[in-house]
Amino acid sequence: MKNFVKTIVFSLLCTAIACKSEAKKEETELSTTADSTTERTTAKQENPFIWEGANVYFLLTDRFNNGDTSNDNLLERTNETGTLRGFEGGDIKGVIQKIEEGYFKDLGINAIWFTPVVEQVHGSVDEGTGNTYAYHGYWAKDWTKIDPNYGTNADLKQLVETAHQNGIRILMDVVINHTGPVTEKDPVWPDSWVRTGPQCTYKDYESAVTCTLVKNLPDIKTESDEEVDLPPSLVKKWKSEGRYEIEIAELDIFFTKSGLKRSPKNYIIKWLTDYVKELGIDGYRVDTVKHVEEGVWSVLAEQAKVAFAEWKAKNPDKVLDDNEFYVLGELYGYGIDGKRYYNFGDRKVDYFANGFDNMINFQFKYDAARMSHEELFSKYSEILNTNLVGKGVMNYITSHDDGQPFDKERSKTYESATKLLLNPGISQVYYGDETARSLSIEGTEGDATLRSNMNWEDIKNEDTKALLSHWQKLGTFRKDHPSVGAGKHKMISDAPYTFSRTYSKNGFADSVVIGLDLPKGEKTLNVNSIFPEGSTVIDRYSGQETTVKGNTVNFTSDFEIALLEAK
Repeated sequence: MKNFVKTIVFSLLCTAIACKSEAKKEETELSTTADSTTERTTAKQENPFIWEGANVYFLLTDRFNNGDTSNDNLLERTNETGTLRGFEGGDIKGVIQKIEEGYFKDLGINAIWFTPVVEQVHGSVDEGTGNTYAYHGYWAKDWTKIDPNYGTNADLKQLVETAHQNGIRILMDVVINHTGPVTEKDPVWPDSWVRTGPQCTYKDYESAVTCTLVKNLPDIKTESDEEVDLPPSLVKKWKSEGRYEIEIAELDIFFTKSGLKRSPKNYIIKWLTDYVKELGIDGYRVDTVKHVEEGVWSVLAEQAKVAFAEWKAKNPDKVLDDNEFYVLGELYGYGIDGKRYYNFGDRKVDYFANGFDNMINFQFKYDAARMSHEELFSKYSEILNTNLVGKGVMNYITSHDDGQPFDKERSKTYESATKLLLNPGISQVYYGDETARSLSIEGTEGDATLRSNMNWEDIKNEDTKALLSHWQKLGTFRKDHPSVGAGKHKMISDAPYTFSRTYSKNGFADSVVIGLDLPKGEKTLNVNSIFPEGSTVIDRYSGQETTVKGNTVNFTSDFEIALLEAK
């Protein structure tokens, strides 16, 4: 009987795929413009893409760019909200537009992380600051569908393809820890799926994991291996949308193929890895890491890698490189000084050993504020090349939920770029860092002040143009030279402050020399044999060319920074 059922399940594969294709025909058919892009040659980079030194742009999908005003209010999310606590119109098409315009290329961005785009709860909640809708993307209602306010499955497919054609990888933000809150439009899921209390107290491991983050945010029972039925509200929704049979057939195939139990966590893992298998998503940014049992992340990473390999096998002409699926985590409070472990007080957990390649480094802003360039760079280089070899950290100076960023008043915008983009590790540029988007919005409460609409109009101002140019020069240099973020740091000279970055792995080598706090005008820099005697060197910041003589270079520029590369 078991073999018979298995045969029947697999016989549904072609039918399910065909049905799903027909049911989502409107979503999966791309525009004429998108079709024409398939004729282009996939972007190939001269240097390999190395995740450990990536330059990542992080944006709130709803706040970055409104590319399609027709989807601004499809779900009647019309309750009056607190300032910046409703949907503002940003969407997937808006991100695509900026890729096509070359905005990210000019910034040297080679990976984009955007907030979750799966369907969010339809209703609003009153958090004491006025009504709030799920504009941020972290309140899932249905993991199998794109929220109409962000766009469609076809839009997401086009985003991935457009990004890949421009040499940009995609990090999809994913949530397993919780559903969205309960509202008048969004019923709570069954007790077999979620808990609604107690609220986390963070006294130890258990009180940080088997609990709800906040009131009215149902916590998925990720510890459970009990096989459960689908939530009735989800079944009702799928039936009303005419895709229940398709989803059930796909679930049967996944659980038969993977051998996983039909537990709450594994349903969500199936739904999330579908985007990898179908679209070629390159990696995840994983939300609320420490609030889920670490073993869950191992399963997610394993299944995502399987899905990515399957997509590559089916799309050999679209494969960018041999990199495996990349998993980056938001382990709140983790800092690089913690090396590989997070301490709950009663238990230390190595999340790097449980599926993660990289952790967001919440410590960077403090180090950047108290350390000189040399102290900062040498510290990070040493740790990343010893305790964290093969892993990495992602540094940031501003984020969507950090109320105490490195530069809240935007008074150190040039320093922010220099320390972030030239520091070892992955750099995370939060949308508007490069344009000094205000982080103090009148009338907002809480983290809403960090999430204003992208200040595109300000780019017309000369001061903003100059700042943007600084971010662009540093960013493109970083992107073109993996040694900047993934290489080893070595100081050459204290005065003028000069250092090298070198990277060598798998037959690829890259070396650069960088000078900071230099005198304006004529400059003489020791290159410490990084460039051969008599070779031509270019300063990417000023555009000047010079020749190595006596292990030094001489040139004149009006800038206090030099980014030296071999011609």
